[in-house]
Amino acid sequence: MPHLKLTCENTLPIDALQGTLIGRAWVPGETAGPSPVVLRADGVFDLSREFATLSDLLESASPLEAVRNTRGRYIGSVEELLANTGLESDPAKAFLLPPADLQVIKAAGVTFASSMIERVIEEQAGGDAAKAEKVRSLVTAAIGDNLRSIKPGSTEAARLKGVLIEQGLWSQYLEVGIGPDAEIFTKAPVLASVGSGSEIGIHPKSKWNNPEPEIVLAVNSRGQVHGATLGNDVNLRDFEGRSALLLSKAKDNNASCAIGPFIRLFDEGFSLDDVRRCVVDLDVVGDDGFTLR
Repeated sequence: MPHLKLTCENTLPIDALQGTLIGRAWVPGETAGPSPVVLRADGVFDLSREFATLSDLLESASPLEAVRNTRGRYIGSVEELLANTGLESDPAKAFLLPPADLQVIKAAGVTFASSMIERVIEEQAGGDAAKAEKVRSLVTAAIGDNLRSIKPGSTEAARLKGVLIEQGLWSQYLEVGIGPDAEIFTKAPVLASVGSGSEIGIHPKSKWNNPEPEIVLAVNSRGQVHGATLGNDVNLRDFEGRSALLLSKAKDNNASCAIGPFIRLFDEGFSLDDVRRCVVDLDVVGDDGFTLR
């Protein structure tokens, strides 16, 4: 299957470079290495003289103001970096890296009603994809497919829990989906994610797996959300369905976390409310030409 070639058309936001886009890039030279960068209309600029790492930048009092007040060193055009990003990058030229360095990547599980029901199905099917459709019918009939109106931790959620326990359908996934405490787990350790145009990793023993397109938030150590990027939370449904104790094997493997291509900082034209309104689409194109959207 041909490798994805990054271009401005398939990589930049619909408003192109109007937003504040930061990331990481491999910068060649005598002291070659990764550097935090900013993408502007007149090119890509290395910010490492002011901020050694991207996490340093996000830890500053105001990353947005810091980027605006730092000119940086020109390392190439946006087009040149995108063309050299992916599986066949030339280290003698600059290219984009995943926009995370010294920050562990965390994930929130069971955040949507549809994904919560799918996790229950995985558990009831014991990780067997062949049983999933039959179980799906049973679970949907008992639970329904619209749990969006139920507030986690509420009296209504507690009543639903009682009913499902009686029916033998209560699940640890429902516990974190509509219970008082959210599921937060480590998706990838420091410097373990892959970037746009790279291949993801799937455990060789997994036969039932899928990509999970996500919005990824850039959060500093003080809990301040400064921007957002895109991610692929690669999931091994057969492993997780067998036991929740296999979560680390289902979620944290070599190259099982892809994020990028850059972080869009919140500014006057882009905020957390815009993220809340986002719709994330995914197209999977097979070698046989079949497309799943």
